Amino acid sequence: MHVVQILPALEAGGVERGTLEIGAALVRAGHRSTVISSGGRLVPELVAAGSVHIEMPVHAKRIASLSQVGKLRNVFSGLGADIVHARSRLPAWLAWWAIRRLAVDRRPRFVTTVHGLYTVNGYSGIMTRGERVVAISASVRDYILANYPRCDPEIVRLIHRGVDATEFPRGHVPPAAWRTALWEEFPELTGKRLLVLPGRLVRWKGGSTFLRLLAEVAPSREAVHGVLVGGPDRPRSAFPTELTRECGRLGLGGRVTFAGHRSDLREWLASAELCFNLSTHPEPFGRTVIEALSLGTPVVAFDSGGPAETVAACFPQGLVPDGDFEALVGRVAALLDGVMPEVRPCPFELSRMQDETLRVYAELLAAD
Repeated sequence: MHVVQILPALEAGGVERGTLEIGAALVRAGHRSTVISSGGRLVPELVAAGSVHIEMPVHAKRIASLSQVGKLRNVFSGLGADIVHARSRLPAWLAWWAIRRLAVDRRPRFVTTVHGLYTVNGYSGIMTRGERVVAISASVRDYILANYPRCDPEIVRLIHRGVDATEFPRGHVPPAAWRTALWEEFPELTGKRLLVLPGRLVRWKGGSTFLRLLAEVAPSREAVHGVLVGGPDRPRSAFPTELTRECGRLGLGGRVTFAGHRSDLREWLASAELCFNLSTHPEPFGRTVIEALSLGTPVVAFDSGGPAETVAACFPQGLVPDGDFEALVGRVAALLDGVMPEVRPCPFELSRMQDETLRVYAELLAAD
């Protein structure tokens, strides 16, 4: 079996990580894996795991991108692709048109994965045109079925994203050397109870809500300290400055650390007493949520979107009614002041996600 995955680029993110994970699973199972993208920093890792990368400009939303359709047709034909798996809207359109330029008996089967709760329109509708449509959470599945009535429920497959339990093992303790380096870099964290909000510093990720929460729970709990792990999504973003000013307005001087972009997120999640997902609108899944839960770190999240599904399965005590700030404060205070409930084992495993995806491919090919 030869599977060709297509996406805009291979930089950082859940879509990109999932592409690498499926590529590695295909190679391990003895299949051929090819990925088409405009390139990015994850290409060496992809190739090292046995996949082939073809660089093509399938990322730019402009009329010139239509010139890639004929080239993709030739690539699919030359590779003898059995499956084309599209993971984003523009590449999905290009791949769909390319497939239809092939003779019917030479067309690869078409699979899509809906990674987001896209704006509902004809452009987004391409993601429901796969012969199989993978939804990464029940929230995404429900979104598909509610907004695209032409999508047959029988072709939709719910496959939650997965976490590698060997990379995020339960009970992981950060090395002593890491802690020493941490306290040297951020001496204000020494001996503190860390409340951690991972994620990019963008408005909808809930940074403002997190600061307001800290302003309520930190003053009466001297050891509590908030950490935002992640940087802005663009170099000149004004939002980090807004958050810094908000810290001042809320009287949080010395009680909040902005750690910036980090390559050691696992250690931060493992060091946290509580992790948070406070997005202001539903997220399709939330990878950092399952990474924290896999480590055994409790997560507090609003009852909305994909994160609510994973928190409900592993740490239901962390679910808060969506948007209810008073309930959020009360829940966090109760967790900090009481005996912390144990996190249940995380069922959202990478190997399960990989196996279920490969079964979707096999199912389609068996139908020929």
